[in-house]
Amino acid sequence: MIQKFEFCNTDFEGAYLIKPFCATDVRGAFIKDYSKEVFEANGLKHDLAEVFYTVSHKGVIRALHFQRVHEQAKLVRCIKGKVFDVIVDLRPESPTFKKWQGFYLSEENMNELYVPEHFAHGYLVLEPSVVSYKCGEKFYGEYDDGIMYNDPDFGVEWPFDEIGGEENLILADKDKNLQTFKEFEEKYLK
Repeated sequence: MIQKFEFCNTDFEGAYLIKPFCATDVRGAFIKDYSKEVFEANGLKHDLAEVFYTVSHKGVIRALHFQRVHEQAKLVRCIKGKVFDVIVDLRPESPTFKKWQGFYLSEENMNELYVPEHFAHGYLVLEPSVVSYKCGEKFYGEYDDGIMYNDPDFGVEWPFDEIGGEENLILADKDKNLQTFKEFEEKYLK
């Protein structure tokens, strides 16, 4: 069986849910989740600067992150396990400013998410997972930033029931100390 690349619109201009190329036979599967030529033919210019992976336990939340300077467009795919992936539009001029959308990414559905620059991004790990990031800009620690996963201005509806409740969250100190949207707005948008 062969599944060709499929680029699906999201609620946000410039963000896409992508079904990668996949060919299966008696041996298993061959998956191609990035092709510069195919992406450009579908209107996406995404040159790779860095590729990295996160390995996470069930209940980990990595959210909601972005890079203030040298913004990173990201192509995100869960290659092992399952996550609930969320993007938030941080473009003040956008009609979808401050809106969020969530997607289930898993090794089974093989979907990947193209996250444009100027979006906050994060995910809740629903099964032990490995997530791949193919970034259009390199990571700069000094510009790394984020907004709290539970910020009321966004109202993200995380599926905490799938990890046995919010009390089972695993948060790094970094994510415990993220700013609110109001603090972000005061610092960067006024």
